[in-house]
Amino acid sequence: MKFKDHLKDRLTAYLIYGISWVLVLIFMAAFRIPFQAIVIVSIILLLTVIAAELWGIWRKKSYYDKLLHCLDELDKKHLLFEMAEVPEFLDGRILYNVMQETNRSMCEHIAEYRRENKGFREYIELWVHEIKLPVAGLQLMCHNDGNTKYAEQLKQIDDYIENVLYYARSGNAEKDYIVGSVSLKRAFADIAIKNREQLQQRDITLRTEDLDNNVMTDGKWLGFILGQLMGNSMKYGATEITVTAEALPDKTVLHFWDNGIGIPENDLPYIFEKSFTGENGRTHRRSTGMGLYIVGKLCKKLGHSVAAKSVQGEFTEIVITFGKNDIYDVR
Repeated sequence: MKFKDHLKDRLTAYLIYGISWVLVLIFMAAFRIPFQAIVIVSIILLLTVIAAELWGIWRKKSYYDKLLHCLDELDKKHLLFEMAEVPEFLDGRILYNVMQETNRSMCEHIAEYRRENKGFREYIELWVHEIKLPVAGLQLMCHNDGNTKYAEQLKQIDDYIENVLYYARSGNAEKDYIVGSVSLKRAFADIAIKNREQLQQRDITLRTEDLDNNVMTDGKWLGFILGQLMGNSMKYGATEITVTAEALPDKTVLHFWDNGIGIPENDLPYIFEKSFTGENGRTHRRSTGMGLYIVGKLCKKLGHSVAAKSVQGEFTEIVITFGKNDIYDVR
């Protein structure tokens, strides 16, 4: 709160004070009040106005400066009301009461929204679990009949259903994961086995190097992340997938490389954004742009960093960095 801004805001009041002072001078002159008395009365009135204004400015400035400082320091601006104190001046108390009512209304609205969102998420999770049963049954029937054509389509349906489940859970993933020591070798082997038939049909070669490392993460979420990366490699024409790990003193870096069609340079900064499909998505109709978005979101929730390197027509490499925690032994 600046002093000049306060003076501008009070300009009308000062004009009224000035007019009143002129009227008082005219009145005293009409009654032939001695000049010395007029000067004394004028000085008293002037000092009174100045004192009252300075007192009002000081109270409001100290309160609003503190309020603005709290606003600047807060990461979540909507919590400002929780930090605000009840002001001593009337217009401030009116503003405080208005903030109190709006904050209460906002909290009630948010609580209602969270209840509805929770109910919808629980329904989606239940639906996913229920729909997976007939899909798994159809996959088993296709496997017994040797029908690889339908089995591949059912595998894609199952993958999309799993995406729905993980996307629904990613909003509050912190309630669904358990961080512990996870073997990169075991996690990748599980995903390779799960996608074995698709890998064989596409004649894709898998290579691994230095995966005998453990990282602090959630095994289930890591499995989903690796599955998404492998699914993208198969979708975009890879014939070779190489997965390596690099153990450093303060982190472990996982490199997931494939020789698929690659990502255009202009699209590379946006591939982890929601629903972004880019040039490859327009040429591959099955792309939804959600897979890498969920991967990026889960990595962020788990405290990992994820980045991508690519040259169109040559390769794509996804790099996931796992931090190390001294409390746990992850070697």
